Amino acid sequence: MLFKENGIKDNRVITAMEKVPRHEFVPAEERPYAYENIPLNIGYGQTISQPYMVALMTQILELKANDRVLEIGTGSGYQTAILAEIVREVYTIETLEPLARTAKGTLAQLGYKNINFKVADGYVGWEEESPFNAIIVTAAATEIPVPLKNQLAEGGRLVIPIGLPGEVQVLWKITKKDDSFIQENKGYVRFVPLTRK
Repeated sequence: MLFKENGIKDNRVITAMEKVPRHEFVPAEERPYAYENIPLNIGYGQTISQPYMVALMTQILELKANDRVLEIGTGSGYQTAILAEIVREVYTIETLEPLARTAKGTLAQLGYKNINFKVADGYVGWEEESPFNAIIVTAAATEIPVPLKNQLAEGGRLVIPIGLPGEVQVLWKITKKDDSFIQENKGYVRFVPLTRK
């Protein structure tokens, strides 16, 4: 995919996208389509996001090599791998145990050692490991979860789609600055709903 022509300018994001084998993160029947710029079904009513959306959300996070990142919605583990290529440590939460188990196996097989897994309600985050430099939510919530905002470090960035299931949602970037939160609209998206345990 031509990322630069589509507004992806962060070279670390582009390098990670080119390195991570997306076909490893999709079911066998979806593998012929693994490198097309489309979302794919991964079972349990969940999808792996289109590569462009993964790249865009990762770029919006403005990641630094030493960052600790929280991901809400492990899914197939593809976005997790992209983050793990760029930052020091990734903490990822999935509500669906079978998806979490498969993702953990795939990521271990690919040699990642800087990822921490948890099966839990992503809405409440991972308080005991906070604060985080960045938080990414890969499913749509109807509101910005207060626990996630509270788990941001000073200067931390949260990227999250907000809106109703099945409708167009808004991708928000929230930056914590001096104990207040700056919200930026980053465009319209469509994600599966954030599931709760």
